[in-house]
Amino acid sequence: MSSLRSPAPWNVRRLPRAEGKNFLVTGGNAGIGYFVAEQLAATGATVILASRDPAKAEAAQVSIQARVVGAHVRHVRLDLADLSSLKASADALRLERLDAVVCNAGVLLDQPPRRESRDGNELMFATNHLGHFALIARLAPLLTATPASRIVTTGSFTAKSESLDLDDLQSTHDYRPKRTYARSKLAQMLFGFELDRRLRAAGSTTLSVVTHPGGALDSLTPSRPPVHVRTTGERLRALPAGLLLQGKEAAAWPAVRAALDPSVRGGQLWGPRMFGIRGLPVLEPVQGHLADAALAARLWTATVDLTGLDPSANLT
Repeated sequence: MSSLRSPAPWNVRRLPRAEGKNFLVTGGNAGIGYFVAEQLAATGATVILASRDPAKAEAAQVSIQARVVGAHVRHVRLDLADLSSLKASADALRLERLDAVVCNAGVLLDQPPRRESRDGNELMFATNHLGHFALIARLAPLLTATPASRIVTTGSFTAKSESLDLDDLQSTHDYRPKRTYARSKLAQMLFGFELDRRLRAAGSTTLSVVTHPGGALDSLTPSRPPVHVRTTGERLRALPAGLLLQGKEAAAWPAVRAALDPSVRGGQLWGPRMFGIRGLPVLEPVQGHLADAALAARLWTATVDLTGLDPSANLT
């Protein structure tokens, strides 16, 4: 179990330089992923935005380059809900080293009916968990060949209060959108912790770190037109919510720290300081379902069966 003793002070406004490093951010074209990418680009690293919509990715790239002088940003097409397309996406990176993958992309459906991916999997589970699991399997050789690389899995604080039904991972019998979403994020976080256990067992220098962004609202998020536009009225109406929640710029901080901070260790969980909802990124305890190694191992086996891929097969 990782110690909760606070590492060295971390300044979210003065990030360490990372020239020569390559970072891949899934869903880097919008929301929290956009701000993860913008902040990582400010370190001098090359940032690759992975998105299923090339036009939105292009707009995000232009926005980052307009704000970060000399930013090295490009994008690749990535559809996590289409497992057959992931090999082509991984090949399109054309990299000799990959220092970190931030598994950020996610789908949240607000209401029924239940929807399925092209592969016949429930859409949120397919995108949030299965797609990232399969992507890491495709990228494992490149990641493990890069010394001290990192896999950062972005979960959700909503997952902490959920349980996983291994007999109904696809929510075939119990489909409630918000619960299905939380379960998909719990599966994603369990994957991140189990992945680190397997990396340590293989003697790899690659780390797997889990984060969550807390509570983030568009109305508290600074404008980045055309990626995100916040009106003055929206900003003023959101001020009371700012006492408890935060914008997506701040929600990106845990993932950015997990990717950059040399004091971060594998198997850790990072989230916002204030009640796990807002504030600076700090270590959190790994407990409850998140600490259930037996459950995570069973989920891993089930996920291999569903995807036909196994990240641990390429860890050495």
